[in-house]
Amino acid sequence: MSMTNNPVDPARVSAEKEIAGVRGPTALELAETPVSPRERLGQRLNGGLLMALVVLISLLWSVPTFGLFVASFRSGAATQSTGWWNGLVPPWSFTLQNYQDVLSAQGLGQAFLNSLIIAIPGTILPVLVAAFAAYAFAWMRFPLRDWLFLAIVALLVVPIQMTLIPILSIFTGLGITGSYLAIWLAHTAYGLPFAVYLLRSFFGALPSDLMESARIDGASHVRVFTNILLPLAVPSLASLVIFQFMWVWNDLLVALIYIGGGDRAPMTVTIANLVNSFGSNYQVLTAAAFISMALPLIVFFSLQRYFVRGILAGSVKG
Repeated sequence: MSMTNNPVDPARVSAEKEIAGVRGPTALELAETPVSPRERLGQRLNGGLLMALVVLISLLWSVPTFGLFVASFRSGAATQSTGWWNGLVPPWSFTLQNYQDVLSAQGLGQAFLNSLIIAIPGTILPVLVAAFAAYAFAWMRFPLRDWLFLAIVALLVVPIQMTLIPILSIFTGLGITGSYLAIWLAHTAYGLPFAVYLLRSFFGALPSDLMESARIDGASHVRVFTNILLPLAVPSLASLVIFQFMWVWNDLLVALIYIGGGDRAPMTVTIANLVNSFGSNYQVLTAAAFISMALPLIVFFSLQRYFVRGILAGSVKG
């Protein structure tokens, strides 16, 4: 039994052109246009070149991190006499002494704990407050809603440096300068504009029928927020957690102003002091830097599957 192709109906082609409202080939004509072997080969070569370029850029981007990792396990004499790439050639002479010195003698262990105490609440508080605020701006009606949202988004362009002295004066008057509460409040305030903007874009892109059906069933705003929006907002919340955690963890300026260099100093302040005190001991600095990088890398790779989905969540509505 032979199979034959149905001929193209000119009336159907003309109708498709009128519906599309544009001149040019229709989807049916494009589907039936044959692709020559040369064009197919060109498409494969372009795809292969693009993939090779992406791999090359990824490798070049990873070289400094890998070099830092190798140098952190080398002795001081080897670090000062040869480059880190020489450590990959046998015989290997790796040591853990650098990490022992940094964690014990230089107090980086306590600084790591201080960074956790600062970063965890400094991430949870702005994400939680921004989620409530974004729901209100997206699905609740109240006076001056759009103007308030515009004012919050406008705060994104205000440099942090302009706010340091006024906020420090307020915290000094309240007597909380140098405490964890001061830096928690500071990171929450600094992170809220971007967090509200990102989550409001996602919440506003959700279908309105979903909210209307929940309200018809008698669900309150709290129930809609907790049972409907939060499960749907996991990708956006995860991407926001990545941004906020990495910013708080790697922050030096805010911690230096509101905490200082005392017993509550995070890793960034402690490592900056190590650079001033042990600038010649390169191997100690590499171990300290890699310890500070380890946790953000773990957080990023653990949540990376949500990263792109969360960034693009509110970009297209429908």
